[in-house]
Amino acid sequence: MEKDDIDTLFEQNRTDFDVHDTPQGHQKRFLAKLNVQTEADKNVSEEKDVEKVNWWRPLSIAASIAVILAIGFLFQNTEAQASDLASVSPEMQKTQSFFTTAINKELQTLKSFESPETKELVDDALQQIEILELEYNTLKTDLAESGNDKRVIYAMITNFQNRIDLLENVIKTIEEIKTLKANKNETTI
Repeated sequence: MEKDDIDTLFEQNRTDFDVHDTPQGHQKRFLAKLNVQTEADKNVSEEKDVEKVNWWRPLSIAASIAVILAIGFLFQNTEAQASDLASVSPEMQKTQSFFTTAINKELQTLKSFESPETKELVDDALQQIEILELEYNTLKTDLAESGNDKRVIYAMITNFQNRIDLLENVIKTIEEIKTLKANKNETTI
């Protein structure tokens, strides 16, 4: 209804609104500019679409790679845990726990005895422990590959015992050195 009123208003006052004549070719120039602007807007829109597509492809590839790596990492950790001595049986889990606790206790004792006189002895013992730990890691791999072969299990237990024996012998040697040094100091006084 309002549209009809506005149309009627314009029709009645047409002469009042038409004060100037439109220049020749004005409508063609206006449509040409409109077409140019429409084409420019269309090109900008297409460029934005191309940019969106270009960003999504690398992003989706990166996300896929991240998911694959995460799954591989989880699988690798599960496999490493399954190959440990504790995975064989509950008794072996207790055995591993006992040896691990004993080794850690002996290591703390050894480190508490470290002094300038015993530094070389302590460092050598720690290097020997590292070698035994590397052998143990190899045995863990062998255990996973062999399907819990008893020979590998015995080798792993022997490795634990060797580490404890090594630490106990080094601690005993350090205590003897300290005792000898104390006795030497007593006799010189």
